[in-house]
Amino acid sequence: MERRTLLRAAVIGGSSAVLGGTLWRGAAYAAPAQPGTGPYGALGAPDANGVRLPSGFSSRVIARSGQTVPGTSYRWHNAPDGGACYADGEGWIYVSNSEIDPNGGASAVRFSAAGTVTAAYRILSGTRTNCAGGSTPWRTWLSCEEVSLGYVYETDPWGVNAAVRRPAMGRFKHEAAAADPVRRVVYLTEDETNGRFYRFVPTSWGDLSAGTLQVMVAGSATSGAFSWVTVPDPDGSPTTTRTQVAGSKAFNGGEGCHYADDTVWFTTKGDNRVWQLDLTNNTYQLAYDDSLVTSGTAPLTGVDNITGTASGDLFVAEDGGTMEICVIAPFLRVDGQSASEITGPAFSPDGSRLYFSSQRGTSGSSSGGITYEVRGPFRN
Repeated sequence: MERRTLLRAAVIGGSSAVLGGTLWRGAAYAAPAQPGTGPYGALGAPDANGVRLPSGFSSRVIARSGQTVPGTSYRWHNAPDGGACYADGEGWIYVSNSEIDPNGGASAVRFSAAGTVTAAYRILSGTRTNCAGGSTPWRTWLSCEEVSLGYVYETDPWGVNAAVRRPAMGRFKHEAAAADPVRRVVYLTEDETNGRFYRFVPTSWGDLSAGTLQVMVAGSATSGAFSWVTVPDPDGSPTTTRTQVAGSKAFNGGEGCHYADDTVWFTTKGDNRVWQLDLTNNTYQLAYDDSLVTSGTAPLTGVDNITGTASGDLFVAEDGGTMEICVIAPFLRVDGQSASEITGPAFSPDGSRLYFSSQRGTSGSSSGGITYEVRGPFRN
């Protein structure tokens, strides 16, 4: 993913604008978001790590693929991808997937309250092409296999409990997951050109061993009402899950997924869109579409991972472009890595540090991945 974009939108005069306000929280927009000036100012010159940041921000390299994580004896995995952070006493943990096949899996880095790396270790092994995923309210990491008939694996960020396969959540080309504690469901994206958007309804909240897989049903338009219909055979064989329910809505390359305040946001890389589902009113619409940008050059293409902050900012990562993190205007750019993609954006529990990876680094190879930390005056 080569550019990450932070989006903050509010309604002014019936149209979307990029400015101070709440994260697109169920408001009705007359048009998808347009480019605007970012809240953090212009990007500076590349720092020692090749990262361009606004004034007041700094970066450091946390780990490199194939090399020992500084301060530990653990060798970091190749092709780092989706990630999340977890509070750990006064410190925190950052987990990261490995998007390689075979032996993908996931790893974790533990930090002290001061941000010092104190440990790194494996939390999932023996799986394939672990791309994105999502955290749960009960503090596990859902690592998703981006392969045909792939599984979701529930893992322990502390590395104490063994990872568990969750077949009830369906077998398809999984990408990302987002837990909704209000409705007690987990939303799931599918990385196919005609992929679907799903939700998994556990029989018991907090236990993903059993439940019902449902798919979004809606018309062919880019906005309207939607409903959920049960997928008859979550195993996906011989009939794929995406073709089992008549009227289920196709999405072109489902990627990142994020839940906040009765709204779920997800991205589709095939058409460079960010979708918004109003879960209170069961309606959906476009929050961003690069083809509908009316002023200047579209700042967000190849949309991929997505995450949000407590302040109401939405970060979207690009797979392609100029290795930026934006606020519809750029927030961050990694220079000299055009053959890579940015992955795994996640904030520390206090919101002061942003973690992400360049999956293939300067070499363009899965063995060249670099995981970064950015610190600075993020909005609270």
